[in-house]
Amino acid sequence: PIGRLDHYSIRTLDVEASRRFYTEIMGFQVGFRPPFNFPGLWLYNGASYPESCGVVHIIGVDLNDPQGLKEYLGDRDLESLKGTGTVDHMAFAATGLADMRTRLERHQIAYRERMVPTLGLHQVFFEDPSSVTIELNYPAAEAAAG
Repeated sequence: PIGRLDHYSIRTLDVEASRRFYTEIMGFQVGFRPPFNFPGLWLYNGASYPESCGVVHIIGVDLNDPQGLKEYLGDRDLESLKGTGTVDHMAFAATGLADMRTRLERHQIAYRERMVPTLGLHQVFFEDPSSVTIELNYPAAEAAAG
């Protein structure tokens, strides 16, 4: 079962401009973000960690050290970071990890799995037919169980 939309992510060369927009215009607050190996911010609207993982994730592109981002989320052409091309992925809270793995494999959809540092959250990433990345967030206990 797929649950609510969890957050959306924006990949940017200018983290500070995004921070200003989402805090000053949208009224979100910068909050907790795990220690990823690339720059960025998590922005919250109301509920904060651990009740929420934020509503907008800003993913910074560090041109001097892009390897951490490439390893975690993959590489993107810098020319694509305009308009809706800046939307990196959509994420949903989910349960039923084993069933989703089976479904993806049955339909021959490649997927990648990651564990979020310090959050106890297991992620599955895959692309839709239009190459939009989908992230499903499962409780880490589901990954440990199977």
